[in-house]
Amino acid sequence: MPNAKMSEEEGLIKFLKTAGRLKKEPRRGWVIRAGVSNPESVADHTFRLVLLSMLLGDLRGLDTEKMMKLAVIHDLGESLTGDLTPMDVEKIETKEKDEDTAMEEVLSNLPFKLRESYLKLWRDLCSRSSKEAKLVSEADKLEMALQASEYMEEGYSKEMLSEFKISAIQRISDIQMLDLIRRL
Repeated sequence: MPNAKMSEEEGLIKFLKTAGRLKKEPRRGWVIRAGVSNPESVADHTFRLVLLSMLLGDLRGLDTEKMMKLAVIHDLGESLTGDLTPMDVEKIETKEKDEDTAMEEVLSNLPFKLRESYLKLWRDLCSRSSKEAKLVSEADKLEMALQASEYMEEGYSKEMLSEFKISAIQRISDIQMLDLIRRL
């Protein structure tokens, strides 16, 4: 909960500083699994996911604004938890709960109306209950496959990076996105 004595402006600044940590949070899977020496940050990944969500929303006549908001907040909790990978076995069991708690904490500095609106979007994304949330969730995997392809082009291990593309293919049901991955 935000401090009752904290002004709205102070809350916004605290929120933005917390979110800004994502600019320095490396996507650890690239380092651990593929040996990428200078990997993208979580913020880098989020930026391209927002672009991808904008394109998909506009191309399909969906609620593009909602999709972009979903994409912007999708990894916001990682500003507190750090970037977890499937190799973080001890943390993976509580990942969903930890991310939800982190998201509530990050958003707690925002005015009530915004906080509730963003929590609703977050929960939609977690449950993939709307078509926009389902598409953004799958686009997140497509963005990972695209990044893996770019690292391959830079000379990193095709064998190790192909695991990321395979994982994306296994987690995407959208035909157009699967076609995009196959063209990488």
